[in-house]
Amino acid sequence: MSSKQAQSGMTLVELIVAIVIISVGLAGVLAVFQTVVRGSADPLVSKQMLAIAEGMMEEITLKPYAGSAVVPAGCARAGFADVDDYNGYSSTGVCDLDGGAVAGLAGYNVAVAVTETGLNGVAQAKRISVTVTRGTETLNLVSWRTDWACTARNAAGECLD
Repeated sequence: MSSKQAQSGMTLVELIVAIVIISVGLAGVLAVFQTVVRGSADPLVSKQMLAIAEGMMEEITLKPYAGSAVVPAGCARAGFADVDDYNGYSSTGVCDLDGGAVAGLAGYNVAVAVTETGLNGVAQAKRISVTVTRGTETLNLVSWRTDWACTARNAAGECLD
């Protein structure tokens, strides 16, 4: 009587095939994971860019429509008296009103353009464009400011109030 024992386990070829299949599956999962991790910071950067642009836009639109001419100098904006003073303003890095750099936002750049133009029949209107950049990403926020406080004008179009 011959007794055959049942074999258990895997052959070397089966083991190599299993390792190759698991490796290919793991490589696919890691490729997806890498894409997700690489893109996870993008929403944070976009939100920061939007917050910077909205903060600058709010600062500008709260200023009077017209006033004295101030030439933008450096990063400080405390001396800006009206909307036009921001035209041509730009900074490398984000600064507060007094020109101090805001920590952690050195990689962002801000540029402002103010152009006087009509808006749907309103003669006294200014288009304000705030552009925030970081590397290759750009966010442009546009708003309009009208001279709503002026009720009377002279022949030259200047406000008499």
